[in-house]
Amino acid sequence: MLRKCLYLYYLAASIFFISCSKEKRSERAAEKMKEFVANISTYAKSKKSNFIIIPQNGPELATVGLDATSELDANYLQHIDAITVEELFYFNTYAPDNKRIQLLDRLKELKPIIVSEMVSKNSDVHHAYELNAAHGFIPFVRDSANYYYEHIPDTIINENNNDILSMNDVKNVLYFIGGASVYQNKSDYLAAIANTNFDLVIIDLFFGNDPLTPQDLEQISHKKNGGKRLLIAYVSIGSAEKYRYYWKENWRLHHPCFIKKPYPGYPDEFYVKYWDKDWQKIIYGSPDSYIDKIISAGFDGAFLDNVEAYHYLYFDE
Repeated sequence: MLRKCLYLYYLAASIFFISCSKEKRSERAAEKMKEFVANISTYAKSKKSNFIIIPQNGPELATVGLDATSELDANYLQHIDAITVEELFYFNTYAPDNKRIQLLDRLKELKPIIVSEMVSKNSDVHHAYELNAAHGFIPFVRDSANYYYEHIPDTIINENNNDILSMNDVKNVLYFIGGASVYQNKSDYLAAIANTNFDLVIIDLFFGNDPLTPQDLEQISHKKNGGKRLLIAYVSIGSAEKYRYYWKENWRLHHPCFIKKPYPGYPDEFYVKYWDKDWQKIIYGSPDSYIDKIISAGFDGAFLDNVEAYHYLYFDE
């Protein structure tokens, strides 16, 4: 009996230790993502002082305790210019994420909040816009046919001809991250963007294998109505994509070691150990880094995707 009791005691202690260890490693992963975003921001703004940094998802990083009710993290917030989240009120059907809504209601006093919603029925589009507007968020609503952000919607909410010089001026947004994939040539792609009145446009740095140029961006730097707009370039900092310029032919899972695990639903993408220095060098810090390419092209800022990768990885040295 004593031996059994001792076994149960050690088993419980082991479970407790493993649980605490995982929790600590998860917290460290979040802290490492905060550091990564802050370092990207510091570097980019040293190159271009008004460069805009917009992390996608992971709004909990803006708190000290990674919880909607935690104290806000002033240090992290000073490095970012807006916060974006996906599927806040809608994910096909109405499914409000009340914890995040509560947090974003606090954060909106400090940073613009951009929300991408996905609805399954056209009749829900107006409701999704209304819900976000009521909270003071800037919404982009797409249907399931536009899951990969490949199409430009016909309607713009809060359309205006103002010059958009900072994030505080933005009234509407176009997510067009996958747009280049549906156009056979760059001229048609750029013309499609130029023919819109969106205040802020989020697009890929590349058309095919070639980065966009300052001359390309000049063609889309103003709305059709003449007002200046902001152009933001997509970059995934929490995952590696096999079709990007940095990918080497011999790369695979765990080789190099920062390629950590498959990204479910995306066969050409892998979560990475984003705290790894070799991965970070790909993203920022040299003329050939992703952020430098974005700045050289003339973008106003960077849209940092997969910031929430800390949810799916434990930190290890």
